[in-house]
Amino acid sequence: MTTTSPAAPAPVLVLVPGATGAPTDGGAPFHLADATVPQLSITDLVATRGDGVFETIGAFDGVPVNVGPHLARLARSAAQIELPAPDQTVLAEAVDAAITAHPPVAELSVRVMLTRGIEGTGIPTCWIHARVSDDWTPYRAGMRVAVLDRGLSTTVTETSPWLLPGAKTLSYAVNMAAVREAKRRGAADVLFRASDGYVLEGPTSTVLVRRGDEFLTTPVSAGVLPGTSVKSLFTWLEQEGMTVRDELMTVADVTGSDGAWLLSSTRLAAPITHLDQVELPVDPELTARFEAVLKGKA
Repeated sequence: MTTTSPAAPAPVLVLVPGATGAPTDGGAPFHLADATVPQLSITDLVATRGDGVFETIGAFDGVPVNVGPHLARLARSAAQIELPAPDQTVLAEAVDAAITAHPPVAELSVRVMLTRGIEGTGIPTCWIHARVSDDWTPYRAGMRVAVLDRGLSTTVTETSPWLLPGAKTLSYAVNMAAVREAKRRGAADVLFRASDGYVLEGPTSTVLVRRGDEFLTTPVSAGVLPGTSVKSLFTWLEQEGMTVRDELMTVADVTGSDGAWLLSSTRLAAPITHLDQVELPVDPELTARFEAVLKGKA
């Protein structure tokens, strides 16, 4: 006799025509839509040019984490690509509506998308997609990470701001290509290195490095995304009496550390077991405490 796992609940889709102002049709600022039928125009500039920004919010047992910081970062990214400022109050309500409409699950991934809209209209498109999170259990136990060159210096925010350093855009082809390259090398994920030798971030994550009772991350001025997860952990670590700070670090600084993690809102804290071929210390107990903090349960 064979058994099959129950199918995951269907995703929930919320359309938010009022994300950057009053809806053009005078209706409600958002509404539930059928996630099983097409909703996006093929002439939307996100489809033709990847022209948009997004955020992914983790919700655990129905409770979203860091909604305010995520939406503030969405507004920051929107400003970088010269999109109208999103109404963060409307979006927060729409996020809650998506979570409420989804069947209860332990871990939910809630993605907020904002694009330049259909070409020629000047009206942004916005939607929220809530689905069961991927199973990140193997990553949270520890993973091999490959160092890949990003081809940009840590001075990029000053020299080339038009390259949108630190913006969370929907143009993700390079990031996904990097993850595929890591897997070809026998690793699960990537830690990007700048052309001047300093480590930056992962394709979908922020790096955290431990040096004794001191915890470090790459400064935003180096062109990385301002991490919501690392900010939460820094607050908790300071309350625990630890020292936290931003610092430019080399690969040798990471491999010679007392441990390192890649942090994200849905994967949470994934300890690095090996950086390229160098083995790093792993602290399962501390990782579990990090996970509780990032789930909002510490």
